[in-house]
Amino acid sequence: MAFPQLLPSPSSSYLTRHKNQNPSLNLHALSSSPCNFNSITLPHHHFRRRRHRKLTSTLRSSSEKHENNISPNSNDVVELPLFPLPLVLFPGAILPLQIFEYRYRIMMHTLLQTDLRFGVIYTDATTGTADVGCVGEVVKHERLVDDRFFIICKGQERFRVTKLVRTKPYVVAEVAWLEDRPSGNGEEDLEGLATEVENHMKDVIRLSNRLNGKPDKEAGDLRRNLFPTPFSFFVGSTFEGAPREQQALLELEDTMVRLKREKETLRNTLNYLSAASAVKDVFPSSSS
Repeated sequence: MAFPQLLPSPSSSYLTRHKNQNPSLNLHALSSSPCNFNSITLPHHHFRRRRHRKLTSTLRSSSEKHENNISPNSNDVVELPLFPLPLVLFPGAILPLQIFEYRYRIMMHTLLQTDLRFGVIYTDATTGTADVGCVGEVVKHERLVDDRFFIICKGQERFRVTKLVRTKPYVVAEVAWLEDRPSGNGEEDLEGLATEVENHMKDVIRLSNRLNGKPDKEAGDLRRNLFPTPFSFFVGSTFEGAPREQQALLELEDTMVRLKREKETLRNTLNYLSAASAVKDVFPSSSS
């Protein structure tokens, strides 16, 4: 098993995310609120040469268009444009993207005139394209003079691809919505398990900060009043650098099973960090 080197992710863009395949825990995501999506900004390096330009908010028209198109409460199979990427989007997570490929620029033009929602679905050269993904809703966008786009999307509901409708100029598929089913063992305490996972995350942050020479301070409230299911998605979104594990978590339809798997991953990470911390204490000069 490859253990993570717990460092903040250098970028949230898919252009850099997929280059690091070693599991890592996004400490930046842990230190920020998983619920506050009202003030969203792209990483500064995206706008180094375009500081006079502003992102256009699309939130105002988004809710109006949802009523006439895709409804997460509907049992009907619906059509959804798909954007295969080497990363996994979770419900509630924020994803900045740069759109430069011609077919996806066409898709963006269509989305900005219609529903603002598309499917983000994981793909890689080894396993191919997954059949479970997450809807990304465009909440802010910037169109550049060369017709590229910088967009910020927020993860919404999960879906499963049931049928390919077309593949050109971009992929469109029929999808069905996924929701977590009630846990098989009703006696187990979801709230208690979520609290255990949160405590493990705090321990990971503390040990990681220590190994990286950062101040040893107590992590704040990581749950921010999230119910167990959205909290389990938040936890999964922090496992950057391990997209296949993230995809497995996304596909689970049982919150209890997802939290248990995340707890085990965090426990293994803590064991690794504890050993690394002990080595550092014995051989201080060996730390990098």
